Amino acid sequence: MQARHYDGVTARPREPHVRADDAGLWLSDGDWTEGPIPWALLATRDRNRTRWLLGRPDRPGWRLTLEGDVPADLAARLPKNGQYGRWIDAVGLWKAAAACAIVAVGVVAIGLAAPAWVARAVPMAWERRLGDAMVGDFGTRLCRAPAGRAALDGLVRRLSPDTDDLQVSVTAVPVVNAAALPGGRIVIFEKLLTEARSADEVAGVLAHEIGHVHNRDVLAAMARQAGIGVVLASFTGDVGNTLGTLIAARYSREAESAADAYAILTLGRARISPLPTARFFARLATIEDRMPQLAFGYLSSHPLSTERRRRFERAAATHRDDRPALTAAEWTALRRICTDDPAVERSELAF
Repeated sequence: MQARHYDGVTARPREPHVRADDAGLWLSDGDWTEGPIPWALLATRDRNRTRWLLGRPDRPGWRLTLEGDVPADLAARLPKNGQYGRWIDAVGLWKAAAACAIVAVGVVAIGLAAPAWVARAVPMAWERRLGDAMVGDFGTRLCRAPAGRAALDGLVRRLSPDTDDLQVSVTAVPVVNAAALPGGRIVIFEKLLTEARSADEVAGVLAHEIGHVHNRDVLAAMARQAGIGVVLASFTGDVGNTLGTLIAARYSREAESAADAYAILTLGRARISPLPTARFFARLATIEDRMPQLAFGYLSSHPLSTERRRRFERAAATHRDDRPALTAAEWTALRRICTDDPAVERSELAF
């Protein structure tokens, strides 16, 4: 078995020795030791026959990947697939299935008729846990180059200075898109950064996604696209299978209009021109025509209309004394946030 560990603070990986006892998990690499890590603090992010990815909900970015044959004594102690797996183990498969079926029937009856109402009925604490799990599902594809991370954090603070629980990440997945996830989490895909011509364009897209977060549109879009079953699956640990549905979910026309209005107000407060956003929207149509192989494109989940583009253009006419969203150096650092991260893993689409 081989182990690879990131502490969530530095980008340097370790290849530690792993051992287990009743107190918890122990990691060691030369003079460095971490442990015991209580078993209750560990969560399984992903698992297949040859790979076991562990995370810690109390330590964002902390991850341990086990490759190969995990010793039986260690495997027996490791958490299964999150809370869902532990609940199944506790009550038994058939009882759990029967309980889920009863709950699903009741929720579907209400949820399919009113997805927005169901989404707003979900406690925010639950939604944040779901969002954290989905972000964690990207694993080593998350990009954390320090200069790029600092530039992104600065842009988020400028757009949303009063929102403490907003978390924005960049992932090395070749998609021209950005996605609001549940619980105030937003993911920007690297290809969107490379296709954007300025930080102002990215700021407009990000402000729009913040609008979806503010309006709690995400779970409603999931339910509207695939039925409430996909939302239920998300809370029972089937995160990997639902992420693609989330990204592909089309927002309603009303939700898009409200998010646009929020973005325009946000850009105005931040003194960033909305005109580059209008131009980016227009150019996205040709980008996706040129690269039809890119699944989950921005326009597939955010249908564009001439009126939407013109709305940003009209708003630009009222702006005065706008400033660039980022300096030239910050924009370069943000575009290279994945390239300059030696720990990031690139791959084809996996969701």
